[in-house]
Formats: sequence, structure tokens, C-alpha cells
Amino acid sequence: MKNDILTQSFIDLRDKLHRSALRFLRNEEDAADALQDTFFRLWKSGTVATDSEARNKLFVVLRNVCIDRLRKPGTATLDERHMDDIAEPPASGEDIARLEALITSGLSATQRRIYVMVTHHGVEYEEIASRLGMSVEAVRVSMSRARKKIRDNYKKLDR
Repeated sequence: MKNDILTQSFIDLRDKLHRSALRFLRNEEDAADALQDTFFRLWKSGTVATDSEARNKLFVVLRNVCIDRLRKPGTATLDERHMDDIAEPPASGEDIARLEALITSGLSATQRRIYVMVTHHGVEYEEIASRLGMSVEAVRVSMSRARKKIRDNYKKLDR
């Protein structure tokens, strides 16, 4: 009985759900797959008791499925897939260095050293801690603060 309520609600809302998925994913095939995944997840759980509950859960689960698909590596929206068509000159090493200097401005000397070791040289936190005579937790905190400062600087540049 529960699956009959779910099935009927899904059939009734199929067009609205499809349009909602298209707004998220911007791709007909991905939207159809998201609809199928949504129905399957709810059908498998079998936790729908009423028509209004089914309707609400369909939209919530669809939104979550779409977000999962967008977060998945290699998944791109239609706009991102056509970005290859736009010719953009490659960034030179000088441009990259200047941009990195801009976004890392304001970091303390220790934060900058830790940031460079982690991002450019791939050094683990434990090794950085032993090299700098710090605890691993202090290295993690410094890196976290450096990332926050970099994120803030980037947001300022993006405006």
C-alpha cells in the first residue's frame, strides 16, 4: 500500500520533478537519471505513509540526489561542458605566481611556510611539525587559519 501511494504521487508529480531536476543539472539525461534514483531510494526505504508525505519526500530526495550528482567528480553542468569551446589563453607562470601572492597576502610567516610545504611540496602534517618544532595540532590549526585567510582574500578578488 505504501508503495502504491508513492507510485501514484510520483506519476502525478513527474513533470514537476523533472523540471526541478533540469534546473539543478541542466541536462536531460542526468535529470531523468536523478528522477529514477529518487524514486528508487524512496521505494527501497518504503517509509511513505500518506500522499502529502510522499510528495514532500519526493522533492527533498530529488534535491539531494541532484546535489550528490553535482558534487560527484567528473559531473559537470551543461554550461561547464561547453566551456571547452571557449578559447582562453593559458595562464603563464608569472600570472599564477602573482595571483598566489595576492591571495596569500596577510599570512604570517609560519602560516606561509606551512601552506607552501603542504600545497607545493605535499609534505604531511607530522613531518612539518617535526621540522618546525610544533605539535601536529598546531600545524593543523595554522593551515586551517591560512586556508580561511586565503578564502577571504579570494572572495575579495572575486568581487
